Amino acid sequence: MIVGLGISALCAFGALIAAVGVVAMALPGRPQPWPVHLMRRGASLAAAAAASIYALGLFAVLTSEQEFNNGADSVPAPACREGFDPGVVQHLSHHRYSYLPLRFDCVLDDGTFYSSDPRYAWMNWMALLLALSGASLAIGAGYMTELLARKHTRYRQKR
Repeated sequence: MIVGLGISALCAFGALIAAVGVVAMALPGRPQPWPVHLMRRGASLAAAAAASIYALGLFAVLTSEQEFNNGADSVPAPACREGFDPGVVQHLSHHRYSYLPLRFDCVLDDGTFYSSDPRYAWMNWMALLLALSGASLAIGAGYMTELLARKHTRYRQKR
């Protein structure tokens, strides 16, 4: 879990650096064409934030899986027992996990299941939305660069 927190913190630090780059676009002396640079910096900010959130959730799932069947009092999975009603916990059958989307589900003997941690839902959605935002900004920056290049070419041809 320590490694996961470290990787997530490293990604969050990258997001902070990218955020400073985005804010710097509001200051005088910004590079031109500034909308393209702003979109590129925004894309890197969104990508770093998505990586930070996903890494945090990924290592939470890995930790939950690693705690299972690892010494005394590890079956059923500790993530499925902590904070849940003992009446429900006694009906645990097994667990299942996934890295994409992030989840660690506890399966009961009747086939129903519950999530061991409801935070996985917002981690999945935020990572997805930030990744899509970053991709959209990167594509937009490429498109804008192309438009500016065409405009510059037409301007030179008129001269």
